[in-house]
Amino acid sequence: MAEHVSLVVNGVPREVDVEPRRLLVQLLREDLDLTGTHIACDTSQCGACTVTLDGKSVKSCTVLAVQADGANVTTIEGMATADGLHPLQAAFWENHGLQCGFCTPGMIMSAADLLARTTDPTDDEIRHAIAGNFCRCTGYQNIVTAIRAAATTVRAGAAG
Repeated sequence: MAEHVSLVVNGVPREVDVEPRRLLVQLLREDLDLTGTHIACDTSQCGACTVTLDGKSVKSCTVLAVQADGANVTTIEGMATADGLHPLQAAFWENHGLQCGFCTPGMIMSAADLLARTTDPTDDEIRHAIAGNFCRCTGYQNIVTAIRAAATTVRAGAAG
């Protein structure tokens, strides 16, 4: 029997009927066609499916869609604005914080959660924040550099 779920995704109110066992990642990708949230490991190990749920990063493969009822969800598609890329997206681009790009949406969403909590994270704090996100291509250094650069941009924007 389907459950009715009302949530806000990337600022847009959405209503969907889902089976109780349906995962949030499935709702996002299959029901709402937001395919920037990736599925990679099916075991909640890789972080490719990371989104923010009421401002906190979560692996959407570990959340039932019904648990998101009434919540505010942001996916990678919701990060950019009409003015352009989010500072994290721009920093990943400018600092080559990606290679194949498969992990990038999850990395950016985890980093967004970190920068919402602190706009001046240390490299250790950055590495801790992305510890649940696996990248098989980059070696992580450019990802850390990108997040640090984005933090600088966010701080400058907050001060200006």
